[in-house]
Amino acid sequence: MLGAIAGDIIGSVYEFANFKEYEFPLFSKDSTFTDDSVLTVAVADAFINHRDVAQTLKDYALRYPGRGYGGSFSKWIHSDSLAPYNSWGNGSAMRTSALGFLIDDRSELLRISRDFASVTHNHPEGIKGAQATAYAIFLARKGNSKEEIQNEISTWFGYDLSMTLDQIRPSYVFNESCQKTVPQALIAFLESDGYEDAVRKAISLGGDADTLACITGSIAEAYYGLVPDGIARETYQHLPDEFIQVLDKFYLMIED
Repeated sequence: MLGAIAGDIIGSVYEFANFKEYEFPLFSKDSTFTDDSVLTVAVADAFINHRDVAQTLKDYALRYPGRGYGGSFSKWIHSDSLAPYNSWGNGSAMRTSALGFLIDDRSELLRISRDFASVTHNHPEGIKGAQATAYAIFLARKGNSKEEIQNEISTWFGYDLSMTLDQIRPSYVFNESCQKTVPQALIAFLESDGYEDAVRKAISLGGDADTLACITGSIAEAYYGLVPDGIARETYQHLPDEFIQVLDKFYLMIED
């Protein structure tokens, strides 16, 4: 989960820059958490504390305004409705990392990640993106190889993970859909040799940088076992106390 949040903060300054470089400062004075981190923490809070998912997402978003929420989500936040709005956006995937770490049964994971996505993103692609991300985390932390993760995700969700980053990068542009974000984020993880390398490669694609790095970072943390100390320390410096309290409870649960 910290891997998702760190990826979001690192990618925050490159979100709309169409940035395609590998070498860049991981943190700068403009680095900050975005909606990706807010809603990642909200999902973890809702699951850990058995809270209503839709209401928890709204509550967090209202407490942390102006963090880059999508247009449809923003309308939903400020509406009187808790009904979903058929989104296929990548917001369902970027917020789901806690589930992949906390749930130990595959069927239960797929069911709960579907339910947590569909409170807003009830379009099939929105649900698929959330499930694929959570399942990739599940597989990674269970010790599966990259080849096994690639085969499982391709088989279950139909994502084409055969392209390389070098093939994707030249024509890839900002895209907020699950179907044009989740496979690319997965490929960045598959080509990586460590957490930092994974995040750098995700951002180098030049797309929705914070969300790509958030998704890639969550899977990389599960696979490599940790977020490097320097990145973790810097990430915590950017977070409000409420987020840290949820993170602390989350890591106590996965260590048990």
